[in-house]
Amino acid sequence: MSHLHATERVIPDAQTSATLGHIRWEPVKSLWTLAHMALGLAGIALFPQWDAALLFALLCGVTICAGHSVGMHRLLIHRSFETPRWLEYLLVWLGTLVGMAGPFGMIRAHDMRDWHQRQTICPPHPSHGAGFWRDMWWQMHCHFPLTHPPRFAIEPRIAQSRFYRFLDATWMAQQLPLAILLFALGGWAYVLWGVCLRIWVSLTGHWLIGHYAHHRGHQGWRVAGLPVQGYNLPWLGLITFGENWHSNHHAFPHSTQLGVEQGQSDPGYWLIRSLALLGLARNIRLPQSEPPRAGLMRT
Repeated sequence: MSHLHATERVIPDAQTSATLGHIRWEPVKSLWTLAHMALGLAGIALFPQWDAALLFALLCGVTICAGHSVGMHRLLIHRSFETPRWLEYLLVWLGTLVGMAGPFGMIRAHDMRDWHQRQTICPPHPSHGAGFWRDMWWQMHCHFPLTHPPRFAIEPRIAQSRFYRFLDATWMAQQLPLAILLFALGGWAYVLWGVCLRIWVSLTGHWLIGHYAHHRGHQGWRVAGLPVQGYNLPWLGLITFGENWHSNHHAFPHSTQLGVEQGQSDPGYWLIRSLALLGLARNIRLPQSEPPRAGLMRT
């Protein structure tokens, strides 16, 4: 299986600095977030319907679990298992519907943050090192361009895919077919709950997990010498589909299984195991599939 780790996609040179840069407001990102927040809250106020709420919960589960956690994170970014190409495309498309970015944007955001957190000094933006409200503003409305950034190279299998190139160029517009379908099924109530509220809650939840998973919680593992550590957030396994086990993920970034301890719920991994039983997932990598990270310690 051909795959690149985050540190292999990010290629620094002699001038590259991980700390020299400035926080900048990103208008499109900010307006995207604020518009879905306003329209989503309007949906709650104008259409307080149980069917719309159930639709919201169902679509959140499908897009975040199958799309973001399994498709974008474990499959596209970490290549921790393999699927037929058609299923990979479906899972990544569902991940795009979460509303954060297209496939290239998600890979770049994830790998640059990972690269930053492996440096001797990690700035407060990629480390979630600011206070609660400032970190929310930075993560959901701004970006952190470096003055001398590293070169970024996505493996040709992904970078040259026509489907991924199209999806990355149109990731915001991918909501339109879903919105049209929902409007036909339930009018504006379904659109506001199933698209706008879902996107805003997904974006906010993603930031919240990232913020706390780098600050506090249960630390099952520690990687010596790194400025940023991951923390597990117990009791959130079911609603985050396993993405709350961030100390485990820092310890075993190659692993499909994030809930590696007994009793750690990991619905994303359960889905992958179910696909394997159907013959749709193979080469599933687990914590023991690779040698331990340098400096990995049990706490």
